[in-house]
Amino acid sequence: MRFFARHRLTALATIAVLVVSLGGAALIGAAARAEPASAAAPTTPVATDTIDLAAFAPGRILSDYNFFNSAAMTEAEIQDFLQSRSCIRTDSSPCLWEYRESTADQPDAGAGHCDAYRGAENEHASTIIKKVATACGISPRVLLVLLQKEQSLLSRPTESGYLRATGYGCPDTADCDADYFGFFNQVYNAAWQFRQYTQEPDRTYQIGDVEVGYNPDEACGVSTVDIQNQATANLYNYTPYQPNEAALADPDSDGDGCSTHGNLNFWLFYTAWFGSGDTDPFPEVFGSCLNLTGGQPCRPAELIPSI
Repeated sequence: MRFFARHRLTALATIAVLVVSLGGAALIGAAARAEPASAAAPTTPVATDTIDLAAFAPGRILSDYNFFNSAAMTEAEIQDFLQSRSCIRTDSSPCLWEYRESTADQPDAGAGHCDAYRGAENEHASTIIKKVATACGISPRVLLVLLQKEQSLLSRPTESGYLRATGYGCPDTADCDADYFGFFNQVYNAAWQFRQYTQEPDRTYQIGDVEVGYNPDEACGVSTVDIQNQATANLYNYTPYQPNEAALADPDSDGDGCSTHGNLNFWLFYTAWFGSGDTDPFPEVFGSCLNLTGGQPCRPAELIPSI
């Protein structure tokens, strides 16, 4: 039986990306618990001066097409992308492009949900990301951004980060649930949860006008957000805060005492790496399913319920 895990309420406050290149390879294997990385590691922030922050729309952080397009990258493209990232090791952990882990079979979760995942020995991180993306109908770009947003795994991998890779089962008020530790476990469960939000969308954050807070501290207030698509609803259900004015004014800083950066960081990383995420490639006249509206692809006529 699958249990609903508590998810991470806030994400990393910094969008730092390391620019130190590495040579050589590390011993590859499953991650183990380790001390946090040194805060003194040299970092360079995302070049936010090249991104129009006015384009950030709290009601449409990413289009459904860009969230649910599992074909956005091939496995080879994912591997090339990982190798193109600047990576610095602060413990014995390998960079993500060289990380391997044995994975376990996962069952078919039913129509419209995650397909079965066939486990294998010593799978590359790029293989895991692509297979999970395909099984659950989530873009591998979304999973890559999530790994960076939550644990900086593309730029500063740590053993602790591999255990908590996507922040799944990680609340603000306690440590992560150890039942969900492990890179594959984290990636698969995050994608599974995004699909669960999509298949059962009647939740706190859904399409329409919804009050979204700025911080776990209720005194920081809320404002109404017009959530325009399922992708954005999914992001708020996973990280249920929006950036306040202080965070938007200077995303490279910690903002003020009410600032959270999770969904802003998601948008910044996606935009910096892949360009605007607010795009639908096909006019609706050709059918909204071509844009994966609501997270659903086009289906054969015989599988569409009659009205």
